[in-house]
Amino acid sequence: MGLDVDTPDPPSLSDPQDVGDYDAVEEIDERVGDDYRREELAGALEDGAWKRAFEEWSDHTLLTEEEYELVVALGLVEELDFYWNPASEDVGYRVPAVPSHRELPSPYDERFEEGDLDGVEEELDGLARTVTEVLETQYVRLDETDEFGFFSEESGEEGP
Repeated sequence: MGLDVDTPDPPSLSDPQDVGDYDAVEEIDERVGDDYRREELAGALEDGAWKRAFEEWSDHTLLTEEEYELVVALGLVEELDFYWNPASEDVGYRVPAVPSHRELPSPYDERFEEGDLDGVEEELDGLARTVTEVLETQYVRLDETDEFGFFSEESGEEGP
């Protein structure tokens, strides 16, 4: 199906939460640090990871243009959160909850019926998953010393 819309600005990642506050994140017993590297991830999003991932996702999403308009109006794209999870050594994400039909602001409360929004949060999750895959495969790597890093010209490796 796909969605023919302009790529929005990437989330700013400027209002971090403790990763342990996320329902889907299982922290190991021993804390391995609080460095979620949002600044570096935000830089990678600005450097093209967001555009690549959004275009890939929008080619395959099942969201309608009307549902996407609602997502944008509610600021749900901006609320996506990406972080480095030091416990699992990968990029994690958090998807904001989509309000229920009763919680929608006007005029969306009249345009959507109960049950119309069931797949919206799932599609946002798909966007976040696509972003993490692009970040992990094209922008973020573990180097020989098991440190988090981005490809750079100095390392002699090709960047994105």
